[in-house]
Amino acid sequence: MEANEHNDLKNLALQKLRALVQHPEAQFHDGQFEAISALVQERRRALVVQRTGWGKSAVYFISSLLLRQQGYGPTLIVSPLLALMRDQVAAAERAGVRAAAINSANVLEWREILSKLERDEIDVLLVSPERLNNPSFREHQLPMLMKRLGLLVIDEAHCISDWGHDFRPDYRRIRDLINRLPQGLPVLATTATANTRVVQDVAEQLSGGTQEVFTLRGTLARDSLRLGVLRLPSPRMQLAWLLSHINDFHGSGIIYTLTVSAAEDIARLLRDAGHPVAAYTGRTDLEEREKLEQALKANEVKALIATSALGMGFDKPDLGFVIHVGAPSSPVAYYQQVGRAGRGSIDADVLLLPGQDDSEIWEYFATSSMPDQQRANQVLEALGQTDGAMSVPALESAVNLRRSPLELLLKVLAVDGAVERVAGGWMRTDMPWAYDAERYKRVAQSRVHEQTLMIDYENTRGCRMEFLTKALDDPKSAPCGRCDNCAGTWFDDHIPDESKDNAQAALVRAGVQIEPRKLYPSGLQRLGHSLKGKIPVDEQLSTGRALARLTDLGWGNRLRQLFADPVDNPVDPAMLEACTRVLAEWNWEQRPVAVLAMPSTKRPQLITSLAQGLAQIGQLRYLGQLEYRGAPPQGGPGGNSAFRIAAVADAFEIPAQIDQMLATAPGPVMLVDDLADSRWSLAMAGRAVRIAGAPGVLPFTLGIAG
Repeated sequence: MEANEHNDLKNLALQKLRALVQHPEAQFHDGQFEAISALVQERRRALVVQRTGWGKSAVYFISSLLLRQQGYGPTLIVSPLLALMRDQVAAAERAGVRAAAINSANVLEWREILSKLERDEIDVLLVSPERLNNPSFREHQLPMLMKRLGLLVIDEAHCISDWGHDFRPDYRRIRDLINRLPQGLPVLATTATANTRVVQDVAEQLSGGTQEVFTLRGTLARDSLRLGVLRLPSPRMQLAWLLSHINDFHGSGIIYTLTVSAAEDIARLLRDAGHPVAAYTGRTDLEEREKLEQALKANEVKALIATSALGMGFDKPDLGFVIHVGAPSSPVAYYQQVGRAGRGSIDADVLLLPGQDDSEIWEYFATSSMPDQQRANQVLEALGQTDGAMSVPALESAVNLRRSPLELLLKVLAVDGAVERVAGGWMRTDMPWAYDAERYKRVAQSRVHEQTLMIDYENTRGCRMEFLTKALDDPKSAPCGRCDNCAGTWFDDHIPDESKDNAQAALVRAGVQIEPRKLYPSGLQRLGHSLKGKIPVDEQLSTGRALARLTDLGWGNRLRQLFADPVDNPVDPAMLEACTRVLAEWNWEQRPVAVLAMPSTKRPQLITSLAQGLAQIGQLRYLGQLEYRGAPPQGGPGGNSAFRIAAVADAFEIPAQIDQMLATAPGPVMLVDDLADSRWSLAMAGRAVRIAGAPGVLPFTLGIAG
């Protein structure tokens, strides 16, 4: 590039930067203009690995504007999260970039956005990776974009790689998209969380095997963060510590948990103690998420108690702290989440409170994200035997797999080219497919290694920031001088007795609703059953109660231990007393008149003693126990609704003496079980009880899954 051209481009780019950050004297960070030049002037493919807050979005917004001024088409940004899209659109508008997003949160705006795109009135279009597999977008909008595209951006590009901490099957489609791009179209991939292995993998996919990739990799240390680890012996002590010390942290922040239930429990406890906090999880609807994000940005809440649903792309430069109650499964994932703090301030605190059950939760998420060979073959066989498309509900009736893991498996198979999503469902393609056992074995081993590193981080006596940056293969890793190991403990670990008592009171709270099943799943006819449509009202259960979810911090821990024990014992007095409190707070329309126990081959003593104990305390008639008609149903938890119903629909027998009592029961019957998983066993047993004459069935269990 000639010197004059270089200077002219830099001056133009600098004007765009100052408009973007709204600062008249702003200057580029090291490497920012070099990346812009590689895209705009040299039209190369580039990979930028820089710490959170470095300004990766500035590179692609400025490059987009400069390319548009040269007459090129719009930029397509593949972005993983709605929060990220909202922030990016807002940032783009500050720089005069006409940006729009197509995602599940703005369906009503799609038609207008696509019209603007056709009229060339959009500079930057943001889409989710899932959108690339939407039949309409893939067949209509994407080809139009590909003809006119000026720049392709893959944000959070570590998601492309199997080895990335947040690998997503839909991101692998981007590799195929890149391979279809015309020669000379610039491509930018950005991430803050990639070790050498991920960098090499992403760069190889960017190159398409033919082009050299410009790679810009900076130091990842975050000078503004003060790291620490506080080990506490129990969830009670963690909650008590939060009650005592959340106000020690300046500003507002995020408290991360590993499960939805933990986020909801902690948020409730802190709210009840007068702290302005809210839960933010995968259960939070999209409109409420946006409100909560804005409340945190405006410092209207002290903290959001969040799962990883609040993650990549959330941008609050003055976020004062990040606390983890339970550790993420790898140092790389932890670095990504703590990177939310201190982006625009000189000080931010980061504290990890490891949990006793972390490794169990890590194992669950690691295994649930891996495709199962037997299930995959069943899906392919079912699709191969069908003419035309097959819907997901129809597939559920052919493959004993729940909706979420089935959809994840379909994504993996689609990325591998074995299936294709079309209007009306999914189809088998002509491409042969074989389970890549070696690949998944390598990925599983990598996950185990990451988990071991996370435990090493918790236990290290060296610099914590240096540990994290070394885990990301940063060659410039060095001691930070600020963390608890470098400079001494900076947080107060004393917990007042009052806080311990309040935490204990919160944890012994009990009671979770069990929502009744009201609709049969489709596809039961394929499994030999005529049940379909709505469950008749006079065959439904009423809303029930459980002592706790298995994922709850309080009784959930006790229940997990109970169900892990292979020995069947009667219910212990403390648990029975907690169940009694749940019943005392149950605002039923009509009090039950009798108690009936579910049959069980694993825990008959537990269920019978629970049912008898509740009957005695409530001065209710104990009717006895239902029986199985023939052999007990086979299979454990898991599986989809159609298969669960097929296993239990005709499984329950009502003994003659109980049948006579039910026919004349003056009120509802409480149906007692140990665990509600799919709720179909309760629903089908309750249906039999209703048909026998009971005017109502109130289910009660110790635990409820999820």
